[in-house]
Amino acid sequence: MYPIIDMHCDTISKIYKSRLEGSTVSLRENDMHLDLLRMKQGGYLCQCFALFTHLQHMKDAGLDPYSVAKAMSDVFDEEMAANPDLVRPVTTADQILANQKDGVISALKNIEEGAVYKGDPELVKAFYGMGVRKSTLTWNFENELAFPNRMTTDPDLGTPKMIPETERGLKPAGKEVIQLMEELGMLIDVSHLGDKGIFDIFDIVKKDTPVLASHSNARAVTPHPRNLTDEMLKLIADHGGVTGINFCIAFLNENSDVSRVEDMVRHIKYIRNVGGIDMIGLGTDYDGIGGTLELKGGQDMQKLADALSLAGFTTDEIEKIFYKNVLRVYQSVLK
Repeated sequence: MYPIIDMHCDTISKIYKSRLEGSTVSLRENDMHLDLLRMKQGGYLCQCFALFTHLQHMKDAGLDPYSVAKAMSDVFDEEMAANPDLVRPVTTADQILANQKDGVISALKNIEEGAVYKGDPELVKAFYGMGVRKSTLTWNFENELAFPNRMTTDPDLGTPKMIPETERGLKPAGKEVIQLMEELGMLIDVSHLGDKGIFDIFDIVKKDTPVLASHSNARAVTPHPRNLTDEMLKLIADHGGVTGINFCIAFLNENSDVSRVEDMVRHIKYIRNVGGIDMIGLGTDYDGIGGTLELKGGQDMQKLADALSLAGFTTDEIEKIFYKNVLRVYQSVLK
């Protein structure tokens, strides 16, 4: 069984939302994509849990993104305290390795939606103090830090469509936040950021600073703006970073209605050819995606390893994809 590091899921955010709606949902055991018992069964080494804030919903409801993300952080902490036999929170790579020896899963806290910082670097430090060690700058909406890829309406279909944002990138506050994250030792995550913003980040960070795309695939394979161009993949590889294969149907195959393992393998093969095997990881987006999934949850992850083996990937390559590449980046940044 291959150990697993998954760079992105929305499970904590989903638990938080369920509790607001009056349901009693536990991280230990539930009917979502991920729970601790099935993660243990699946061989998880470390799961990165997003505190996902839907900015438009926050604005419509008159809620403060910072306060909502802090409340989600509290839910994360409560679940860690309730399940010490299965999981422990971590902020360093050494803690991950120590937990592996003790036979428990590691949990890393991250932010998905830079609006929670409200353009104030002091709030970055506040979340760092809460244990956050990875962050995106945007989700699907413009905020005080940067521009994501644009949502527009398809004139022929009358449906929302995402197109690349090639002109507007990081705002001054976003550049300041990136510099601060680099100084603090936080993982910089470009997933959801507009094309121009991604290139802006590489203009700011040092050449030896790894940059992540926690849950993004290859745009040449599936032409969705949430996926990465070859140029972006090469920049991530050149910086020693990693991109996590996303299980979302739309990012795997635009002509399918099922999230299939064969499409995951297709993206992995392509990314290996562009940037090398050392830049590939996993970023399932579990509990943040819908539709029919061949890998229905954490318990099924080893089926991907079986498919990669059948496709000719070596044991060493599969280990790199499943955990070694991401662990290397964590060891470089999370000290």
